[in-house]
Amino acid sequence: MRGRLTRAIGALVIALSTLAVPATAVAQEETPTIVVEDGVTQPVFGYADAIRERVWVESNFDSDSDGVNDRIALDIMRPRATEQGLKVPVVMDSSPYYSTLGRGNESERKADTDGDGILDRWPLFYDNYFVPRGYAVVLMDMVGTANSTGCPVTGGTPDNLSGKVAIDWLNGRATGHDADGNVVTATWDNGKAGMIGKSYDGTLANAVAATGVEGLTTIVPISAISSWYDYTRSNGIRTRNNYPASLSNTVTDPDRREYCRPVRDHMSAIDGDEHGDYTDFWAERDYNPHVGNVDASVFVVHGINDNNVKPDHFSKWWYGLAANDVPRKLWLAQTGHVDPFDFRRAEWVATLHRWFDYWLQGVPNGIMDEPMADVEREADVWETYESWPHPAADDTHVWLQPGDPNGAGEVGLIPAGGAPTTRPFQDNPNQNETTMVSDETILKPNRLAFLSEPLDQPLHFTGTPLVSLRASADQTDTNLGAILVDYGTDTRVAHRLSGEGIRTLATEDCWGETSPADDPCYRQTEKRVTTEAREVVTKGVLDALNRYSYMEGVPLVPGKDYNFDFPLLPEDYVFKPGHRIGVIVVASYPSYSSLADQTRANIELSTKLSRITLPIVGGRTAAAEAGL
Repeated sequence: MRGRLTRAIGALVIALSTLAVPATAVAQEETPTIVVEDGVTQPVFGYADAIRERVWVESNFDSDSDGVNDRIALDIMRPRATEQGLKVPVVMDSSPYYSTLGRGNESERKADTDGDGILDRWPLFYDNYFVPRGYAVVLMDMVGTANSTGCPVTGGTPDNLSGKVAIDWLNGRATGHDADGNVVTATWDNGKAGMIGKSYDGTLANAVAATGVEGLTTIVPISAISSWYDYTRSNGIRTRNNYPASLSNTVTDPDRREYCRPVRDHMSAIDGDEHGDYTDFWAERDYNPHVGNVDASVFVVHGINDNNVKPDHFSKWWYGLAANDVPRKLWLAQTGHVDPFDFRRAEWVATLHRWFDYWLQGVPNGIMDEPMADVEREADVWETYESWPHPAADDTHVWLQPGDPNGAGEVGLIPAGGAPTTRPFQDNPNQNETTMVSDETILKPNRLAFLSEPLDQPLHFTGTPLVSLRASADQTDTNLGAILVDYGTDTRVAHRLSGEGIRTLATEDCWGETSPADDPCYRQTEKRVTTEAREVVTKGVLDALNRYSYMEGVPLVPGKDYNFDFPLLPEDYVFKPGHRIGVIVVASYPSYSSLADQTRANIELSTKLSRITLPIVGGRTAAAEAGL
């Protein structure tokens, strides 16, 4: 409904612009206008002469508890024509990294080269490209970073509301000042803003959208977090200790780190590292429960092999957006933690341009009538779906079966016949992933392997698999893990190697216009591929204490059978004919979590009642035809 309404409004605006103008109006100085040709806004406004300014906006929070509300710094670039009445929308990248780690593949940082308090070098290409086309670009310093005051709190409320403060100021609901204390208002703003960014930046876009703030029209989260609990834990297992304080320290400018130490110490005292459970601390940092507040369209981009911000961040957010009928679009790449500017550059700039034109300028370019999802099948080969997961996917049970007692088990579409049987293995907290998945036909003491026969036809699954293990342990606690493996030689995107699937070249290309201090040219990239005998397709872990709830652990009764259900990371994958599907079951999984359990439990797994549920395109029929 929202998409249809926007198209109608856009058509109305263009229709009105074609009406005859009275002669008295022509005699007056004409207000500059956006120019649209070939369905996109054109670069008719200057870049070198664009207005650059810095504004501090008053917040309603005090992250460092100094008794003074924090001020959020905005670096703004807008067409000079806004001084003659042109109204423009905003493209905003809110980030904690502008003065520390930098942004983009070349780690660009903000720079005021002449010391006048106004930004001269702007990271990324957004300003060079969009300002000449009739947009304002805002680079916002998250609370406690760069020119903003306060202290960063790693996904806490002040972080989350930093961007909302900016949106409120753009729409006249918050007060801003310049360096001299003069009140500054955004009289040039057209009331529409889009937030964009990769990683933490995209996370802040999710956070602001989850508030439902008026004036945020669209967001483009790239490799973004949707729950900080899921970033530092996975189904009860701690993957990082002291992480909120550590990241807060990283993004704080060095000269303020000691000042902000009490804020970090407080986070460490209440982050729950001693147990890994989901607490109020993490609920404050979880945007998924608030997805129903989202009133902005959402263009999600994620690397399906991202091992930093794992893909369950995009999938949980995406499923919530779908449940609330939020207008949305999705790109899934075969890379790791990589920006689309670096894995599909020309197509990305063109698509992002049309997305912002549609949602922020009202250009009826048809982008919302196109397929919703673009999925990279192999290096630079893309498919489109009407929605994601693929509409033809159907959850299909694939059962773990006993197989050879001196080798690998089997998988099948029905449970094993006869009396229930079990297979034993022992936890080894030092076992690495390569040891887990290699020599798949050989019996190993610290893992179980279950294999299909070589497939007769391709088998495509899309979405989030679910593992259901029936097992007992001889300890009161253990970790559990499962790995889905493609056993078959193929050339694939090298997402595990340096560059996470791309190689940076020496050549450059340019995207936008130039000023004496800032150019739009960036080093080109290409896909990096590798030929391997197998591929870890997806994986997942569970703390057995959290089998009922992530909010409270319940010890096991040694020797008692339990059902352990947990999701694997989402995927969209095709097993090729001749390849074998493997399911590996382990206890500790240190390659997934650096904090492996140390109980070294002996585990008995039922090979009649355990299974993996795969969302297979074509369902059980397709699985049977493939040879499962």
